[in-house]
Amino acid sequence: MICALLRSVAATTVLGLLLVSCSDGDGVESSDASPSVSPSASSTVGVPEGVSLTDGGAELAFGDSATVVFEPNQRRGTVLELTVDKVAQGSLDDFSGFILDGSAKSSTPYYVDVSVENLGNGEVGGFAVPLYGVDDSDLLRQAATFTTSFQRCESEPLPERFKGGDTFQSCLVYLVPKRGTLEAVSFRPTQAFDPITWTGDIRKPASRKPDKPKKPTRGKNSR
Repeated sequence: MICALLRSVAATTVLGLLLVSCSDGDGVESSDASPSVSPSASSTVGVPEGVSLTDGGAELAFGDSATVVFEPNQRRGTVLELTVDKVAQGSLDDFSGFILDGSAKSSTPYYVDVSVENLGNGEVGGFAVPLYGVDDSDLLRQAATFTTSFQRCESEPLPERFKGGDTFQSCLVYLVPKRGTLEAVSFRPTQAFDPITWTGDIRKPASRKPDKPKKPTRGKNSR
């Protein structure tokens, strides 16, 4: 369970949009659901010749790429190139038509565009890459999952088949509770892994300009 794996992870599950989370004794939010992947801290995945892995603890900017071992289970693994392309702050108005619970109603949504390329030889289709949002309370936020389409930011796991040389682009949704802010995006497959983080300018939602008052019209006979 993520509650045991990552002490500071808060899970966000969207079921048309219903959020599920648990809280540990210290009040640190965590998920009580099993993670979609459980990568091992020690990997047996072979790194292709000429490919260098990004050091743990690396601090990158949006648009930069990290090369990492991705090992969703003991039988499957590969080397991925991950790029956090850009991050945009959304609005709860984007979720009109969804049912929001109390926590979601006071959250701030963020949309993270991500590119993935399989540089290795392993086939890892169908899994979700462990990328987390880091909020202003220094908590990890798990990407939301949807049971219906969310066109503003289509959030999907890797395709059912994702072999060496394949590429994929997706958009991840993070809901930060209590109108908090997203500070970074983090690759952290296990608690022991020194996370790789991306930071940069986050695009703000366009502010709606107030309508200008209309000038009174004068008729032909008006003076």
